[in-house]
Amino acid sequence: MAELGIEPEDIAASLAADQERLRAVRFRDASGNTWDGKGPPPQWVVQAISAGQSLEHFAIDSASTRESGKRTGTDWRNDPFAGTRLATVRTEDIEAT
Repeated sequence: MAELGIEPEDIAASLAADQERLRAVRFRDASGNTWDGKGPPPQWVVQAISAGQSLEHFAIDSASTRESGKRTGTDWRNDPFAGTRLATVRTEDIEAT
């Protein structure tokens, strides 16, 4: 850290900023994609709304935010893309194009 001029306070500030960003998350999909509701919506939000899903479906409250580093299971019951080509595209298919 000394070679790069990094102080412990810099690391603490960076961690605090990351925590604040995570607390600001207002929308999350079943795959874990998030959006704070500010600025233009990300592609996953645009696709879901275009498919007929409401934005409120993805709303989260502060009590349901994920603990850092802990991954939750995916809930596919309310997936707006279930049964469509978007739900069946494999990574290999994308990489091949």
